[in-house]
Amino acid sequence: MKDLFDIRDQVAVLTGAAGILCSEMAEALAEAGAKVALLDLNEQKAQEIAERINGRGGTALAVPVDVLDKSSLEEARDRVISEFQQVDILINGAGGNKKEATADDERSFFDIPPEAIQWVFNLNFIGTVLATQVFGKLMADQGSGVVINISSMAALTPLTRTVSYSAAKAAVSNFTQWMAVHFNHEYSPNIRVNAIAPGFFLTEQNTFLLIDEATGGHTPRGKSIIDNTPMKRYGTPDELIGAVIWLASDGAKFVNGAVIPIDGGFSAFSGV
Repeated sequence: MKDLFDIRDQVAVLTGAAGILCSEMAEALAEAGAKVALLDLNEQKAQEIAERINGRGGTALAVPVDVLDKSSLEEARDRVISEFQQVDILINGAGGNKKEATADDERSFFDIPPEAIQWVFNLNFIGTVLATQVFGKLMADQGSGVVINISSMAALTPLTRTVSYSAAKAAVSNFTQWMAVHFNHEYSPNIRVNAIAPGFFLTEQNTFLLIDEATGGHTPRGKSIIDNTPMKRYGTPDELIGAVIWLASDGAKFVNGAVIPIDGGFSAFSGV
């Protein structure tokens, strides 16, 4: 059983690695023995995480990248290959939402600027596609690899207010399934593409929607989420780790094209 989930000496590349969720994943992968490349637009934050991992005996490399710039991704790929010689796991974690792309009491749907919608859609979907083109080509050439995308509950059922984020994450789920089939049909049956669909985790992007700045309590939206989550709480970043390690390992050797909810039962509850 121990060997089934063994990822020692594999090389994992994470985009959005300086974020709350992906930094937790990166540290867990390193603790499990993988070499990790932390790709993020915020090079300083990625470097701090890499230093923390290296200081604990792990192996990590911080690489600046813009996931919406293919040449930037290619430069990052070359640096990872120079350092680690291969890529076995790609986690497409770059993503998020922004207030300007959200319909709320301050801004109706009709007033959301198109550039805000485009920014959110591009970051979540186009950033996933471009990173998979660049790093997935390595997997196609070597005939093996694992891609893990980050979908969302918003992809299963569009959430009120988050118009662009919901659409982008639905696109990520669809792309996950398409890419799983495409890799197997065109390149190798030993390449797997799956996604996790987190429920509600407090991050820098969504705190303004869920926590009242003045009181520190739940906003009406936050209360609605808790009321519709059978486990009656938000998730914590470490609760994504088990599924990530599983999907990255031979423990999920026949899992392909799947979108795994990690949501405290939110997607299973009808509200009745």
